[in-house]
Amino acid sequence: MANDPDPADGAAILAEVEAKRGYTLPYHRMFAAHAPGLLRDYDRFYESLTLVPRVLTPRERETVWAGLLAAAREVHGFIHMRRAVAAGLSGDDVARAVAIAAVTEGLAVLGFAGAHWSRWALPAALKAQYLAAFDTVRGALEPRLAHLVAATCQAARRHREGMILHLAESCAAGATAPQICEALSYLLLPCGGNTLIEAVGFWEEAARDGVLPPPY
Repeated sequence: MANDPDPADGAAILAEVEAKRGYTLPYHRMFAAHAPGLLRDYDRFYESLTLVPRVLTPRERETVWAGLLAAAREVHGFIHMRRAVAAGLSGDDVARAVAIAAVTEGLAVLGFAGAHWSRWALPAALKAQYLAAFDTVRGALEPRLAHLVAATCQAARRHREGMILHLAESCAAGATAPQICEALSYLLLPCGGNTLIEAVGFWEEAARDGVLPPPY
């Protein structure tokens, strides 16, 4: 392509990536050697996705990332742990986001019980127990952000009911469509485009049902 950098420019593009982020990763170095244009374009995308401020504050952004990376079991999440510290999150703040990721996994267990043991455990009572446990874990974290973290965790697991439940709670607490968009967009890196397709599809369905405001 005419706008593709000369392979000799790969080193310069890689140096720009390192200067911007403070590190390079193996695939950055591979792209620099064999696909410098891809490295340039990917770096622009990455910067726009998660480095340039959008609607979430740095603290909010890194709180969402901490929960998402824990839910996705992303080993390389240490990069965002460093950013969380830089954004002002304490160890307790990070632990709270991780705990939200942990407690949201329990919704699938409650869903199982509600489907198979409803004679003894009514779904409404199970939902109330779940939300009570969630509120205990979120502690002082405001409901809007806490439920946004939880919705993103559930989206990472492709858990429709959980994602919609928490998005509805987050919207009731004041979350906006641009904030939801930003949080869900982070799914692209640890979970891939197909997971984001499903998440936005869940949001579209819930909007048609009148449960959530529309995504667009």
